[in-house]
Amino acid sequence: MNVTPELDTRFRAAALREGLVDVRYDIVDSPVGELFLASTPLGLCRISYTPEGQDEVVARTFGARVLRSPLDEVRRELDEYFEGRRQEFELRLDLRVAPFHEEVLRELARVPYGRVDTYGHLAALVGRPRAARAIGTVMNRNPIPIVLPCHRIIGANGSLTGYGGGLPAKRLLLELEGATLAL
Repeated sequence: MNVTPELDTRFRAAALREGLVDVRYDIVDSPVGELFLASTPLGLCRISYTPEGQDEVVARTFGARVLRSPLDEVRRELDEYFEGRRQEFELRLDLRVAPFHEEVLRELARVPYGRVDTYGHLAALVGRPRAARAIGTVMNRNPIPIVLPCHRIIGANGSLTGYGGGLPAKRLLLELEGATLAL
């Protein structure tokens, strides 16, 4: 059975309107490559640099009723960021992470646009000055990169270290923000 695009659009709109969707997602192009974006009724819950299979990942975490549908507000804010017209995101977030991870990610959100900080300093800010490696693990598992700017966290010696989207993406985001790597 073939469904016309018009009927598909109507079914998707009805599912959203009736609250039958746990997670909405879309895959969008960006200057750092394709991004998987997902949102629950509570807010943005995932940005991934590897779209393949992410719909299944969000279904396991947020609920099985997953629907591909444009995320206009998320897309608009990301576009403004990539165009250099936005320095802070105003999106609601749905963070479902362990308490320590949530504490670290909330502190990470305070790192200003165009600035960098270190894993060690972030560890000190959350009251765990010797936990730089644990901070690195939280950055690696950040479910909402770019919006929660783990690209702004660098090594104590000023090196870029790792990044889930790859070091070229990290470098591009820091350059976009005009960040200098000298601490």
